[in-house]
This record gives sequence, structure tokens and C-alpha cells, in this order.
Amino acid sequence: MSHTLVTFLGRAGNYQSTTYRFPDGETATTRYFGLALRRKLQADRLVMFGTSSSAWDVICLDDEGAALTGEALDAVEQVQNAVQANRVTKELLDPLAEPISRRLGFEVCFRVIGYADQMGEQLKLLQAMAAEVKAGDRVSLDITHSFRHLPMLALLSALHLREARQVTVEGLYYGAFEMKQEGIAPVMNLAGLLRIADWVAALNTFDKDGDYGAFVDLMEKDGVSTHQANYLRRATFRERTSNAWEARADLRNFDAVLDSGLPGVSDLFADQLKARIRWHKGQDLLACQRELAIEYLEHRDYIRATIYAFEGFVTSLIDDEKHERFWDFQDRDRARKEYQSGLRGKKSLLSDYFLLKALRNALAHGTRPDDEKIKQKVERVLSDPKLLQEELRCLIKKLLPL
Repeated sequence: MSHTLVTFLGRAGNYQSTTYRFPDGETATTRYFGLALRRKLQADRLVMFGTSSSAWDVICLDDEGAALTGEALDAVEQVQNAVQANRVTKELLDPLAEPISRRLGFEVCFRVIGYADQMGEQLKLLQAMAAEVKAGDRVSLDITHSFRHLPMLALLSALHLREARQVTVEGLYYGAFEMKQEGIAPVMNLAGLLRIADWVAALNTFDKDGDYGAFVDLMEKDGVSTHQANYLRRATFRERTSNAWEARADLRNFDAVLDSGLPGVSDLFADQLKARIRWHKGQDLLACQRELAIEYLEHRDYIRATIYAFEGFVTSLIDDEKHERFWDFQDRDRARKEYQSGLRGKKSLLSDYFLLKALRNALAHGTRPDDEKIKQKVERVLSDPKLLQEELRCLIKKLLPL
């Protein structure tokens, strides 16, 4: 797939020969950093974005100051005059694309944009950048010579390109002219900002659906071992298959990983991770199931909220004196049936229990109870999301008190 380097041109008069040092120690001396970066990355295409007042004349000269000659000479002079008048247009630049591409040995494209100081122009810039790539392409971005507000748009564009075009963003580069030491300016790859954005998106995903799996791949990219990340993988699977007790054990092991410190960007979000797995702090299974019921209710995952609330109530019926085990299916089934028959537990909660059971079955299986009174209440509650939230919150409070 093609590798495209997208770069920007700033105002005229700001381009002087500068030596840049890349992260691997290699240096390059150039007036226009985008060209040196293209050579370093060996990108297939170089796409330059600039305004009508950008230093388009810099592309007409090589690093020794030699200008294009021959049939392109008139076009060069027209561009140079237009730069002075702040009136560069696409029509003036188009005749230069082919001779400059031929001289440099790779495809060069010129794109004249507005100043992107209004929302409409900012959207147009993002659309224009997206139009330069195809699905599966690789893209690098250079913000060295851009106007000061454009780096923010470049970052948004990188995020947009990954999602809208399914491209791989190789890097977000900045040649830091103002940080020169002993005449050499460092080159920064700011692609780590994309990793932070990935984490923010993962947190939003979790807050929406409660899936820890959104974090696992990101942690492994930062250097968390697969063995450690698997604690969270297993917890995700077990929690979502109603196996809260074993999920709790995995999360406790993962909590120890968090306490030991996470590498890379992951460490920035360790506290948020801790907050999102706090339900495992419950001292017993009932406490964990109560917390999970509340968590899933907050995520509007009504099916899992009712499942954990119902199973939590069954857990509360287990009798230690009868040597019953809360993880044993037969003991749980017996406790549930005896409660429904009035042989154990608080009879005052029977109506609430049967309503919760009916809501669970309605949400999970699409069924309705035979009891007409409960059926009517289920229909009413399921007709309005606010009513469903309120009813489930009330049932959890009654059946699973602190």
C-alpha cells in the first residue's frame, strides 16, 4: 500500500537552511523539513498543504538554492510573484507539479487551503486530507512549518484518517527549530498523542458498555506482558458469562499488576482502570453481584443488570448452616425453588422477587409471565427507559440491601 507524507507550508520568509537530527541520530540539512523527512521515510508521495500566502516559492528551489529552469521557469516566476501578493492559487501551482516531481524523483502534490480559522474551513481541511489516501494506506504527517493552530487539526486528522479511511498513521513529526542546540534542531515524533487518544476512546467505550477488553490490547502495546493482560481478558469473559466469583479473582490479580505500575501511556490511566474494576473489592459474592448489577444498570445494560441482581438475591438465600455452597448450581437452584415455595427467606420480598425474575426473563428471552398483574407491570416498565431505570434501581435496593 502507498505511503503518503502530508506536510504544511507556513508564511514566506521563515525558511532558512537548518540541520535537523532524527530520533535515530541521523541528521539532514534543509530549508524545508518536509523534503528531508520524505527522504528519511522513503514515502511514495509528498502532499503539501498551504494557503494563498504560504511560502510556495520554497518548493521551486532545492537546498542549494537552484531554481527550476526550462519550460517551468514562467510558472516559477508567477508563483514567486503570487507569494509576494498573497494570491497563490491551485491554477498557478498545477504546472509545477510534474517538473518538481520529476526533479525530486517522487510524486509531489500541491493543495491550496483556507486559513482553517472557521469550523467550515476546518472540516474542509480534514476532508481534503482524507481525500489524499485510500483504505489500507500508510500516512505520516509533518507539522513543522504549519500555522500554529494547524497541529491540532493535524492530530484530529490523524484520528479521522484511522477511522474513516482505515489507514495506518506512521508518525506525527515536528522539526523543533526553536529548540536548536549547537546549531542542530531535534526531530520529534508526536505519534504518542494518538496513543493517549486511543486510551480516551477506550475509557469512553468502557463507560458505554462496561467491556474491559477495550484496554487489553492498548496495555500490551505499552509493554504489559500477555500473562498480566490475560487477567483482564479472563475477567471480561467471566464477568460477561455471569461468573462473577472467578472474575473477581482475576481482577484481584490484575489489581496487583496495577499496583506494581504500568509502562508507557497505560500508567497515565491506571487510576481510571482501578476505579472501573472497583466492584471486585466486595468482601463476598453477594457484594460483588450487587456492585455489578449497579454498574451494568449505569451502563444501561439492562439484561446483565437484571441477571446479576437476580443471582445476587439467590446468593443471599444460600444457607451456610446447611453446608450449601454459593457457587454450586444445585444448591442455588434448591434455594431459589424453596424461596418461591415460601420455605426460606423473607416472604415480604416475594412480589419484588417475581417482578425482577419476570423482567430478567423478558429482557433475556422476550417472554412474559403467566401472572396477569406482573405481566402488566412488566409491560409498563419496559415501555419507558426512565421507568425501567427507576424500577431496577428500586428492586436492587430492596432485594440486595447493603
